[in-house]
Amino acid sequence: MRLACFCLLLQLLFASAVGAQPREINTDEARIEHDGLISGRLDDDNPRDVYYVDGLRGEVIRFELAATDGDLDPVLSVFDDSGQLALHQDDSAGTTGVTQDLTMERTGRYFVVVGRFGYGLGLTAGGYNLNMTRKGVLSERGSTLRYGDSVIGTISHTNAEVYYTFQAEQGDILTISMVRSSGTLDPFLRVVDGERFVVAENDDQHSETRNARIDALVIERGGTYIVMATRYDDSSGSFVLSIEEAEHSGTGSSRQAPLPIGYGETRSSTLNHGQYERFYAFEASADDVITIDMERGGSGDLDSYLILNDSAFRPIAEDDDSGEGQNARIIDYRIPSDGKYHIIATRYDGGSGTTIGEFRLRLEILDDPFVEVPPGTVSLEMGASVNGKINEDNEQDIYAFYGRQGEVVSISMTRVDGNLDALLELLNGAQEIVTRNDDRAANDQNALIDHFALPATGTYYIRARRYAGSDGNPNTTGSYVLVLAERAN
Repeated sequence: MRLACFCLLLQLLFASAVGAQPREINTDEARIEHDGLISGRLDDDNPRDVYYVDGLRGEVIRFELAATDGDLDPVLSVFDDSGQLALHQDDSAGTTGVTQDLTMERTGRYFVVVGRFGYGLGLTAGGYNLNMTRKGVLSERGSTLRYGDSVIGTISHTNAEVYYTFQAEQGDILTISMVRSSGTLDPFLRVVDGERFVVAENDDQHSETRNARIDALVIERGGTYIVMATRYDDSSGSFVLSIEEAEHSGTGSSRQAPLPIGYGETRSSTLNHGQYERFYAFEASADDVITIDMERGGSGDLDSYLILNDSAFRPIAEDDDSGEGQNARIIDYRIPSDGKYHIIATRYDGGSGTTIGEFRLRLEILDDPFVEVPPGTVSLEMGASVNGKINEDNEQDIYAFYGRQGEVVSISMTRVDGNLDALLELLNGAQEIVTRNDDRAANDQNALIDHFALPATGTYYIRARRYAGSDGNPNTTGSYVLVLAERAN
């Protein structure tokens, strides 16, 4: 509503009384930056142009407006987003142009109106150039900083704290420093979020200096933040405060600020020589079976490579070309425990690689593979070891695990006590026997299914029991240890 009212105000101010109506300006298509050159033309059909720029409190912007041809007599006006006039300037004495600095009094949107003298009633016409230059930001308390800004301030007994604000996006990675430039000042830095919670602070950057520095501050949530520049004890003096953005700042650009991805979601991005890896994070539960696909996009020659890391960024799975062509795919990976996991989407050979291009990353979860497992069945993961006991009251134990086609497993059942004659059977999801073993070796009553390649992806069952044939003792009993292990192909 405020924007609509403001546009109406402009029309009332500048509409022609003799039938030459001003052009309707869609300000969403007329956004301009603080630094750059804009060219346009004014005449009877278009007596003014309107642009907008987003400004911050304390910023100083220089406007330079000049006629380029014709007899145009240009006029410059700037309004804030409440409709208040912030600047109005006709041509400088003896010229057909305007040069004027404007200090933004508030953070918000500013509307820049370039018109001819008299607007709709004016008689001049011609082309113009509008050049805008951001000269910097005032060092006054409460000024809003942009990344790359430096300001000078003073801490004294009557002014023990100076604050500045800045706008940040989730995933930004920042370095904020406060360096003494005079006096006995012992700088102290504190950063608080929009709810006034402290997110970082520093007294001495290291033992050899009293200057304060906050390194690698990761912005967890976008919004307005406040930098509080103060002192330790009763020191006083001048300082230089600066705020810089890290090279790989931004969500997904570093392991410090991974881009969230959920099951069933797809993320698109691009890899190049400057940014050859992207970072993603997701929450998972133990026994989730996931698949991660990294597919090359429509441009580039990217040779995709995937790395799955645990919460401590230790690699637990990786793949180069399990997808079609040069696409990477981590297939049916079973999550070992609850927690946060990280995906690195990169290229073959990482920093030494040569391929670049667009890609799509998708994370999927398999429906619970144990949903149809009989109640009471113990589920195992690769590397698991369990204890059991076979006797007259418990002639067998059943275990379940999820396996992938071609995965090579070994299953051992080793007697611990008694006279148990162990027998192992491996069953598929339909509980049909696919392989079995009675005696690992001659005169050995332990069982071993060794280096068996699983024929299909799905749920498997291990039946641990005792020998029940006619040429031996069918009634042996005892405790055992069962181990399920993955083997190299």
